[in-house]
Amino acid sequence: MKVIIAGAGDVGFHLAKLLAYEEHEISIIDLAEDKLNYASKHLDVITIKGSSTSFEVLEQANVNKADLFIAVTQSEETNISTAIIAKHLGAKKTIARVQNMEFLFRKDKLNLYDLGIDEIISPESLAAREIKRLLREVAITDSFDFDNGKLSLIGVNIDEGSEFDGKTLVEASRMLDKHVFNTVAILRNNKTIIPHGYTKYQANDHAYFVALPEGVEKIISMASKEKRHELKRVMVLGGSKVGIHAARRLSKRYKVKLIEQDKNKAFALADELPNVMVVNGDCRDVDLLLEEGLEETDAFIAVTGNSETNIISCLVAKDHQVKKTIALVENVDYIHLSQNIGVDTMINKKLIAANFIFRYIRKGDIVNLTSIHGVEAEIMEFIVKVESKITTDTLRDVGLPDSVVVGGVIRKGEAIIPTGNFQFRPKDRAVVLCKPEAIHQVEEYFS
Repeated sequence: MKVIIAGAGDVGFHLAKLLAYEEHEISIIDLAEDKLNYASKHLDVITIKGSSTSFEVLEQANVNKADLFIAVTQSEETNISTAIIAKHLGAKKTIARVQNMEFLFRKDKLNLYDLGIDEIISPESLAAREIKRLLREVAITDSFDFDNGKLSLIGVNIDEGSEFDGKTLVEASRMLDKHVFNTVAILRNNKTIIPHGYTKYQANDHAYFVALPEGVEKIISMASKEKRHELKRVMVLGGSKVGIHAARRLSKRYKVKLIEQDKNKAFALADELPNVMVVNGDCRDVDLLLEEGLEETDAFIAVTGNSETNIISCLVAKDHQVKKTIALVENVDYIHLSQNIGVDTMINKKLIAANFIFRYIRKGDIVNLTSIHGVEAEIMEFIVKVESKITTDTLRDVGLPDSVVVGGVIRKGEAIIPTGNFQFRPKDRAVVLCKPEAIHQVEEYFS
């Protein structure tokens, strides 16, 4: 597949990195020579210096042969213009990154498809959606549902002295009356482990599971020594675009308080978000946060424009017994630090956006794709075909690579946690975790 990416920033680079594992022909267009040099040194890509709105530059990139054109520069106007031009010059599918909320809320009325834009994405909106998912349960640091919750991917910390601590996967499964979850990954000392039967859980591991609904409850009780805590009150730090999106989404379920430093913006947000209590004040002022009920807050979400402020604020919140903290960070490398320094989850909106776009170029009838923060692995949901190689033998003997785990299966509307003697049938939906370098191999089993 020929893919052209306009914009060599974080979104464009991470997207190109994901695609590089699959031997696509990738071209990156940008005006910044330093960014292009960095991309060419680290990835097998073609780099083209110039404006993505230039006909000459687009023709140099052979846009007429592009299967997918992705415009993810910092400029919304450039992205929209580029996607439209690329489509009219022959690109088969176009995606444009936008910031203006009106494009998202009214995209059906705007008829962007007729203009030449197949899809628009907003990293800010996607980040807000991610935050809403992460607030599902205090003990859960990551969460993703398949088939309306029939199966769930969740991440939890393994507490010292918990039922999981020191046990192998086999020993943990023997403690259950029914096989209700599979462990699909463990993050330990910033390294991703794809576990197998005799892998041991250790205290402070961050473990990821695919589970039935009743399995989620069991995982939380086995991993944690604390009692469950229901979320009711949420504090959002920063009236950024992510903060606005998140507050709007969360106010439908929780009591939300938003702290914004700029006075005029705070008044505007109070009108824009009628179900949110907006407070004007310095988000770095701990006394202010305490006056506004930090110690009675269940979840604290720091989404200002400063990563360090977000991280430190979350640590302050943790110090005042807030159960759940989420920090928005610009530096992707920070995400690995989250469990080590005490912040429950760090998210990067550009990384989320790149992973969202990635699903457009999948093969093998992938119906869902997500990433786990800080974990070098992808979670995919496949539909099994009649001729799929995965149906030829039991799961134990079919020959999947060691870096692949089948977490769960949905068959005729029923969720199944498969064991080694499970055998796939056509039309099964499979939830699979694998390391990026094994994605191509996995697709061959399901295509």
